[in-house]
Amino acid sequence: MAINFDSALGIHPQALALREKRSEVLASNLANADTPGYKARDLDFQAVLKKSMPANFSMERTQQGHFSPNDRLLGATVMFRNPNQASLDGNTVESQVEQAKYSENAVQYTASLRFINGRFSGLMSALRGE
Repeated sequence: MAINFDSALGIHPQALALREKRSEVLASNLANADTPGYKARDLDFQAVLKKSMPANFSMERTQQGHFSPNDRLLGATVMFRNPNQASLDGNTVESQVEQAKYSENAVQYTASLRFINGRFSGLMSALRGE
């Protein structure tokens, strides 16, 4: 029986690739923090995740505070970020916000790597018959 890596690894490879691209966009924002007129950008992770989910994917909503089943999860568009306070030269990069977003993305990237590692560990155990 062949192993289907798409079903074995789930959404994690796509999430990892998206986190990598988002990291590039956020790093570009930080690099251009002093460039007059530069507009901070970001990827909409939720929209991308929503587009990459299979059509027959469904979730149950067990409590009112949970997201609704229609709010599925992956298709990224680079969007401009609305600043809390834009600078006089038109630059919308707020270094502290970008650093926080970059750090958050790094943690999520690491989590995606760990999920993939766990899936591969499970596959290896299954192949060894453990």
